[in-house]
Amino acid sequence: MMRRNPAGILVAGLLAAGLALCVTACSPPPDATAVAELSGGTMGTTYSVKVTPPPDATTAARLQQQIDRRLEQVNQLMSTYRDDSVLSRFNAYRDTDWYEVPAELVKLVRQAEAISMKTDGAYDVTVGPLVNLWGFGRNGRRDTPPDSAAIEALLPRIGFDRLESQTQPPALRKAVAELEVDLSSIAKGWGVDELAELLEREGIRNYLVEIGGELRAAGSKSPGQPWRIAVERPIAGQRSVQRIVNLGDVAMATSGDYRNFFEQGGQRYAHTIDPRSGQTVRHRLASVTVFAPTCAEADGWATALMALGDQQAPAVAERHGIEALFIVRDDDGLREFASSAMAEAGYFETTASR
Repeated sequence: MMRRNPAGILVAGLLAAGLALCVTACSPPPDATAVAELSGGTMGTTYSVKVTPPPDATTAARLQQQIDRRLEQVNQLMSTYRDDSVLSRFNAYRDTDWYEVPAELVKLVRQAEAISMKTDGAYDVTVGPLVNLWGFGRNGRRDTPPDSAAIEALLPRIGFDRLESQTQPPALRKAVAELEVDLSSIAKGWGVDELAELLEREGIRNYLVEIGGELRAAGSKSPGQPWRIAVERPIAGQRSVQRIVNLGDVAMATSGDYRNFFEQGGQRYAHTIDPRSGQTVRHRLASVTVFAPTCAEADGWATALMALGDQQAPAVAERHGIEALFIVRDDDGLREFASSAMAEAGYFETTASR
């Protein structure tokens, strides 16, 4: 039986570890190379849209309205912090019948599922209940690990292979009625892509769109000048630059363990959870930055590689041609290395910081 979901549209007050810093100027210079910025709040964070050349005041006001409207639609589709969002209503639906949703939601779920399959389930959008249990979700923070019995009790509700989708009509179905979907690991990137497409439809070819650190660039900041972006050095309590990269027509997303974590008994427990064991991941990978044609792809893969860790992630990135920059903790501090695809892409502007 098909259950019809009341009309609704898209995405989330999502927590994510987008760690890229823009190094473009916020105040446009008084010349033909000026950059206009439109900004605001969304998904529990902030957004910034930089375009060049600057539009006139009327066009800028219209763009601001379109951007805010689209982001509101995105939130209403996929937010797990809004009880009336499409995704929240699906999560609250305690049945295993097909549940009709907008086609956009099915498309994003399938994109996430493709990453799950390529990582043997290390990346999984059904991991939300475990994230909440560990104190990294909507239920609030904690400073001690949950007991093993609580983790074991949730595992039967977790697993991307327990979620089905179809396109005609677009719908989702749970194999386990208690299963829930959390797209916070990919939805900010998807929101960035939605704004990029909006700008493209308006004929804007030079832009930098950012939501909570996940971003997508097109064209250039000015003739002969690419968009310059800083990859953050992954040290808790500091804001410093690891790398400067030059971006053209590409998206970028970073995931790390140094912003959202707690420590107990000398052990760091970061927000990335292995859905297969229910435990926080423990490895030496401090952060990973991924470059891809779309920000949703970069966002999802950054989370996936972070979950895999320094031992598995590089091989997976090589196997699938992922452009990734890894920063690892070792006895001498921080060490970085790039996948083959990343090294060949030519984004680096400077040598690594020491």
